Amino acid sequence: MKIAVINCGSSSLKFKLFEMPGAKVLRSELVEHIGEPNSSVANHFEAIESLHVNFSEIDAVGHRVVHGGEKFRGSVLIDDAVVQTIRKLIPLAPLHNPANLEGIEVVRQKASNIPQIAVFDTAFHTTLKKEAFVYALSYALYEKHDIRRYGFHGTSHACLLHKAAALLGKKVQETNIITLHLGNGASACAIKKGKSCDTSMGFTPLEGLVMGSRCGDIDPAIVLYLQKSLHVNAEEIDEMLNKKSGLLGLCGENDVRNIEKRTDEAAKMAMDIMVRRIQKYIGAYMVLLEDVDAIVFSGGIGENSSYVRERVMNNKILKNIKSLVIKTDEELQIVNECLEVLKK
Repeated sequence: MKIAVINCGSSSLKFKLFEMPGAKVLRSELVEHIGEPNSSVANHFEAIESLHVNFSEIDAVGHRVVHGGEKFRGSVLIDDAVVQTIRKLIPLAPLHNPANLEGIEVVRQKASNIPQIAVFDTAFHTTLKKEAFVYALSYALYEKHDIRRYGFHGTSHACLLHKAAALLGKKVQETNIITLHLGNGASACAIKKGKSCDTSMGFTPLEGLVMGSRCGDIDPAIVLYLQKSLHVNAEEIDEMLNKKSGLLGLCGENDVRNIEKRTDEAAKMAMDIMVRRIQKYIGAYMVLLEDVDAIVFSGGIGENSSYVRERVMNNKILKNIKSLVIKTDEELQIVNECLEVLKK
């Protein structure tokens, strides 16, 4: 069986074709700068056209969909109702869900007979209890406007759970781990008995750890102060928090490989703040889990930066806990979830 995975970002498209069983990768392609000035690719339809994919040879297509809200607690076979629901969730993920939908619609146009499966970033975190996902705001804001913590990177955290359980020789449902997806976007997840019980990202992927250009946790009153003091609007604040903060805001660049080599005070401060934030989340999650089998490092930084891993684990308490470095494979996780849906 051949299963294709399509991951449509706001301006990119990742494509992988797997042969199952065996998870042999038959093709892997990346199209970037979609719709940007001077780009030869105007939209995701053209991006898929540029891949020269023969859909008649493909048995199913799995799509990464960023936001499933509270509607989708797992991966689902795509039909008209699913498409409509994903569209209704666009306000919760205005940059990503439209791109995800475009990928789905393109395949529907080109090969309407092929089953398509939506795999949601948020689904893994639907096991969070109310005390973990409800903000201490007016409860009506959750009931009427869906304002709650959703969590993201769920496909990656799910992949890390299964790989870690195998390495630890434990059943998934008996595994207690803290997974760290550390890249330009970063999140932590507390997994108790094989289920997400807390995660650092919240209503949006802005909450939580210090990231490449995102600030992570801040006092929300800062936003109000900035609006009044700098006379900036909501769009400018959004740009500031998401694209001009984090490591980039602290030291002028967001590539940890370069920051590690620097000896200036700004670079040192940026790394200190990032590491301390990671340790704070680990400490909180240790309390929630009570018994931690391992701390798992993954993502571009987690997998490749021994400096960051050593800094994070350089603590009397953490030195007594097993740490694992595991390469995440979100595309393979999507394929496996497609297979589960197709079995039903």
